Amino acid sequence: MDLMEKNLELVEIQKLEGHTDRVWSVAWNPVSSHADGVSPVLASCSGDNTVRIWEQSSLSRSWTCKTVLEETHTRTVRSCAWSPSGELLATASFDGTTGIWKNYGSDFECIATLEGHENEVKSVSWNASGSYLATCSRDKSVWIWEVLEGNEYECAAVLSEHTQDVKMVQWHPTMDVLFSCSYDDTIKVWWSQDDDGEFECVQTLGESNNGHSSTVWAISFNATGDKMVTCSDDRTLKIWGTDIARMQSGEEYVPWTHLCTLSGYHDRTIYSAHWSRDDIIASGAGDDAIRLFVDSHDSVDGPSYNLLLKKNKAHDNDVNCVQWSRGEGDRLLASASDDGMVKIWQVATKP
Repeated sequence: MDLMEKNLELVEIQKLEGHTDRVWSVAWNPVSSHADGVSPVLASCSGDNTVRIWEQSSLSRSWTCKTVLEETHTRTVRSCAWSPSGELLATASFDGTTGIWKNYGSDFECIATLEGHENEVKSVSWNASGSYLATCSRDKSVWIWEVLEGNEYECAAVLSEHTQDVKMVQWHPTMDVLFSCSYDDTIKVWWSQDDDGEFECVQTLGESNNGHSSTVWAISFNATGDKMVTCSDDRTLKIWGTDIARMQSGEEYVPWTHLCTLSGYHDRTIYSAHWSRDDIIASGAGDDAIRLFVDSHDSVDGPSYNLLLKKNKAHDNDVNCVQWSRGEGDRLLASASDDGMVKIWQVATKP
C-alpha cells in the first residue's frame, strides 16, 4: 500500500486531561490492544510528579484515567516504560530515582526504587527480554540494571563516556545492544561481546560521521531493527542503518552508518521521533507540530523519506513525545505536550 498516494490526515480522537503540569512522556502497554482482546492501555508522566494510567473502553472507544501513581516520586517524572510482559512500569524521575511499579490488575504498587544516579534521571528502557533495565541521567552516566528474582535489581554497569547530560536510553528491539543520546550532541552504542555483561562503547555517532550538530533528544528503531531514527536540537531527523543479519550472527559488532537526513520540516527543536510497526516515522517538536514521514522507495541514491502529512498546532505548546501504538491496523498515535495534555490521534483517509 503506497501511503503517499492516499489523501491522509491526522485526526484527533480524544484529549486526555488530568495532569496539572507539562506532560513529558507517554508509553503504550505492549500487550494491550483491541486485536488481542485487551483494552489498550497508555501511561503518561508529568511535571506534576505523577504517572497516569489511561485505558480505552472496548465498547465506547473512549479513554478514561484508571489510576494515578503518586506519592512515590517527589519531583517531575520524566520518562516511563513498560516491561515486555506489560506487567511492570518503570518511571524515571528528577528526584534521582527510578520506580518499578507492578500491575496487580486493578491497582499498581511500587515494588522497587532504584537509586544511584547523582541527580535527575531522564530516561528508562527495558531490553527485549526484560532481563535488563537501562537508565540515564543529567550526571552524564548510563546505568544498566540486571533484573533478578524477587523484585531485586542489581547494577550491572555504569557507563560514563558521555560528556554531558544524557537525554535518552533505548535498547535495540531484538538484541542486547544499548543506545544513548546526549546534550554532548552524540549517540553512543553499547555492546557486550560475550555473556559476562561487560558493556563497552563500540561506536559514537557524532558530527564528524554525519551525526547531529546539537543535542540529540530521542532514538527509535523500525520493526526489523536494521534502521534507526534520531532527532535533535539541530532541527533534523537522521536515519541510520546496519547489517542486522551480520549483527545477529553475534560474531562481531557491525557499525551503524548514516543513510539520510530530513531537514526543513520543523522550525524548532525536534524532541521526539518514533517509528511505527508499519514504517511511518512520527516526529514532535518545539514548534507545537507533529509530522509523519514514509520511505519514498523510489530513490536510486539510497533511502530517502517523504513527508506524509503535517499537523500544525497539534498542541498549544511544545510536543515532548510521540508514540505509536503497537496494535496492527488501528495505527493510533499518542502525543504529550507542555500544554499539560495527552492526545490520541489516528491516521485516517480524508473524507
